[in-house]
Amino acid sequence: MKYLMLLLTLWLAGCAPQQEARPFALRNLAKSDIDMVTDAHIAEANRLCRELTLKLYRRNPRELAKAPPGTTVGQRLYQLFEFPRQTRFAELDNRYGVHAVPLAFDPAFGGDRVFALMVGITGMLHASYNGQDEFYLLDDIDQQKLYNSARNLERIAWQLNHSFNDNGEPFIYSNGIGETGAQNLSFARTFGKLISLQDMMARIIADTQNRTINRVIQGAASTVLLPI
Repeated sequence: MKYLMLLLTLWLAGCAPQQEARPFALRNLAKSDIDMVTDAHIAEANRLCRELTLKLYRRNPRELAKAPPGTTVGQRLYQLFEFPRQTRFAELDNRYGVHAVPLAFDPAFGGDRVFALMVGITGMLHASYNGQDEFYLLDDIDQQKLYNSARNLERIAWQLNHSFNDNGEPFIYSNGIGETGAQNLSFARTFGKLISLQDMMARIIADTQNRTINRVIQGAASTVLLPI
């Protein structure tokens, strides 16, 4: 297990941008090794979701135009990642997490589909960590929620590439052919990193707590999201 933890730490260090060492924080004395690893996973998941949000708005500027007048991408990022997390948005009928995702692919929805999708994804991932942004010694985490969130990300990634409006256009543009003719798979890579992150965390929790993950056999093409 210690070997796995070492490999994970090195992998996270390679994925994240190089930063100066964090200053000592007294609250870290109340954290176990697993708590520190969990915090690192949460930080990396948030970073990847910010990256995904920015890429989706660059690819789909028409969606931001559907937001309330004057809304900027920066404001959307604040709404998605402010602390404490905002979980109710009138423009999404107060849907959050897995309940917000279907709006992004609903033909009748006239709002900002990128925002609906990212409220769904970020809310789902936040819920998989019990709605917490940090973990301490007495905090518990459910490996099944982490596993389910990874399977949901697979389904959402599939929907992005296979959901079209009546004109045959994607509800939300993601992967595609760039101006040079090369295939743009940056969205798929970001989803792949998020999926791997959640699967790895689920495995760590299951191994350290001697728990079992109930593995769901269901195709990625399913649009039914697993509960978190």
